[in-house]
Amino acid sequence: MTFAAEVRKAVTPRAALLVIGVLALQLLFIASYIGALHSPKPTDVPFGVVAPREVSARLVTELDGLPGGPLDPRAVADEATARRQVLDRELDGALIVSPRSTRDTLLVASGGGTVLANSLKKIVTGAEASQERTVRTVDVAPASSQDFDGLSSFYLAVGWCVGGYLCASILAISAGSRPANRQRALIRTGVMALYAIAGGIGGAVIIGPILDALPGSFWGMSGLGALTVFAVGMITLALEALTGIVGIGLAVLIVVIAGNPSAGGAFPLPMLPDFWRAIGPALPPGASTWTARSIAYFRGNAVTGPLLVLSAWAVAGTALTLLTALRRKERDAQG
Repeated sequence: MTFAAEVRKAVTPRAALLVIGVLALQLLFIASYIGALHSPKPTDVPFGVVAPREVSARLVTELDGLPGGPLDPRAVADEATARRQVLDRELDGALIVSPRSTRDTLLVASGGGTVLANSLKKIVTGAEASQERTVRTVDVAPASSQDFDGLSSFYLAVGWCVGGYLCASILAISAGSRPANRQRALIRTGVMALYAIAGGIGGAVIIGPILDALPGSFWGMSGLGALTVFAVGMITLALEALTGIVGIGLAVLIVVIAGNPSAGGAFPLPMLPDFWRAIGPALPPGASTWTARSIAYFRGNAVTGPLLVLSAWAVAGTALTLLTALRRKERDAQG
């Protein structure tokens, strides 16, 4: 047998296409992560300004005109409102101008991302110095001392997402990527639900009681984890049911290649380029990271939207998995 014939037997057209697909995923991985994270800088950060009426508009205009457009400033009625909006995650920071002295107050929330809080300090300190004023910083939602750079929420969410698509991938590899009938699809969905509950509680135990990396409600974190794992697992099962083993690669594309760098983990969303900032909140890693930080540091505020995102992925994945199995059963019956 010639060498060319051996190559044709060893590398089938299907295998060659899968290898090309893996290469494409590899290159997309590099492009996505480096594209999102190679040059982080704050842009249009939601920022409040509390100042006397006669200087408020001027100060907002000056901050809005800073080189590079790091801030998206808006006037806020008073300090109490500014604090509430920071804790509600409507603002990432606020400047409280003192009418009686040259020392102002900057409100930040390092629980939402230490890198962003530090960037705001640098920006505002420079702007204040140009006006011969000084600033003191008050952290209204400080990150835990065990949560370096606020990364624990992100890695927790990543772990949950990895568990979801790995469990779904194992189910596909061990028993076929496409469930043979509706009953088997239901069984896979049930297995995924049980796995998600175990994964959610396990992650909350590790991040809380064992490592003490994040504060916040244990059961809130457990529920978030279960929803995250189930959402990622079910969308992976759905993609597998629709496209076969290729579905695993599609899940990696959505969750890992697009989702992780845009999640606001290593760098919060206002520090990412526009494309990643836009897609991050709509993908499971971003929605889960945001919610975990809210549970840990922001009294559970501003979680409705991200939880709806995760729920939508879970519902869509479950519906597609069951409908695909039902259609397959109908085709087999007709055949």
